[in-house]
Amino acid sequence: MTDEIRDVGAQDPTENNSPIAWEDSDETQFLRQESPGGPVCYFNNEAFAHGAVVKSGTSMLRCDRGIWIEAGPADSDNP
Repeated sequence: MTDEIRDVGAQDPTENNSPIAWEDSDETQFLRQESPGGPVCYFNNEAFAHGAVVKSGTSMLRCDRGIWIEAGPADSDNP
């Protein structure tokens, strides 16, 4: 059985969403200090567990203790 990666679309600013950041950026370090790592990330009011990967537009996002981290392009043939 393979894990299917969900296409969640774009974040709706009126919904509960965790921030999206680059893995090793200063912004990510700041976000971690401002919102200490919860066990889930939110995307349009839906909770995703730490480690979950979703597709949003042209990007893959990985939940990392309450922050979405850019995990690469959604289409590996067209990075």
